[in-house]
Amino acid sequence: MTSDPSFSIPARPTRRFPHGSGVEYEGGTEFELIPDAERTEPELATVVTDILAAGPYRYGDFHDLPMPLWLVRDEDTADVFRVAVRDGTVRLHVLPTTDEAGLRRFYERLCADDPSLSWAVDRRVDGGGQ
Repeated sequence: MTSDPSFSIPARPTRRFPHGSGVEYEGGTEFELIPDAERTEPELATVVTDILAAGPYRYGDFHDLPMPLWLVRDEDTADVFRVAVRDGTVRLHVLPTTDEAGLRRFYERLCADDPSLSWAVDRRVDGGGQ
């Protein structure tokens, strides 16, 4: 685990509302949180669900997707972001108004859940947004 990973957000997604088809995001930043020991998707989904249930989060999940995905609001920081579990990692997807504080707090709670487990943070940026 990096002792103090950066959660700076160099690119934010652009939100579009195509006629009759909801919302789409273009570009942005994603943080991939990678455990130092292999975990299954169900194990990671349980960890994420436990963290969200402990608060201070308001959240909802998407039931009809091939992977666990939640829309999350940190009630303390007012940050909204998506959390996904995929390929043995936890991914934090930045939304247009997400700030660094909410992402960092989620990461800290993830690290505190199992202190014997370390997490690497890989930031991916798609310049298609702002």
